[in-house]
Amino acid sequence: MGVMVTKDEDDNRALSRRINADLKEKVERTQLADGEDPDFIANSEYFEQYEKTGRFGWVWFVLVILAVASLVFIILL
Repeated sequence: MGVMVTKDEDDNRALSRRINADLKEKVERTQLADGEDPDFIANSEYFEQYEKTGRFGWVWFVLVILAVASLVFIILL
């Protein structure tokens, strides 16, 4: 879909109003019944089997840092 824009300010304002009204209408159609904004990523089938990181997720970060430090130490030695 293409939009042709002229240099006339009145036409630009009218076009902007129409585009904004169309976008607002589309957003209102896609909102959930209870008034919340849709979160298509959290509700997707791709993320159904995933779990949030537990409280010991920081251990992996420490292990990666130690591995990188060990690698740097071995290379420099």
